[in-house]
Amino acid sequence: MRLDQKGKNMQENHSKLFVKTKIWIENSQGELIFGKGKTEVLELIDQEGSIAKASQKMGLNYKKTWLHVKTLQNNIQDDMVVSKMGRSEESGTKLTPIAKEYIAKYRLLKADIEAYANQRFKEIFD
Repeated sequence: MRLDQKGKNMQENHSKLFVKTKIWIENSQGELIFGKGKTEVLELIDQEGSIAKASQKMGLNYKKTWLHVKTLQNNIQDDMVVSKMGRSEESGTKLTPIAKEYIAKYRLLKADIEAYANQRFKEIFD
């Protein structure tokens, strides 16, 4: 058992600590393309069926929310959302399968990186 200067168990102290990471994807010009914010925007659009409602929940104006979606679409060169006008159950905005795939892959990448970072933290500090 390793003790710190005050005689406390160092391993016990570090077991309460975790590494936090911030993961995002940039294009070749260094512009933010995909990360936590855009993932949240897409997930809210999926939940609400509306860009306007998603932007309201995020505290963004509609134009800023739509800009997030357009930035993604322009950089991956594929549609992230499809909108259908009208008042039927099928009207509104829905995510495309590619958008859902990006969300899932981003979440997996983030979880893998955080798991590695915390494991490495324990190896170094314990």
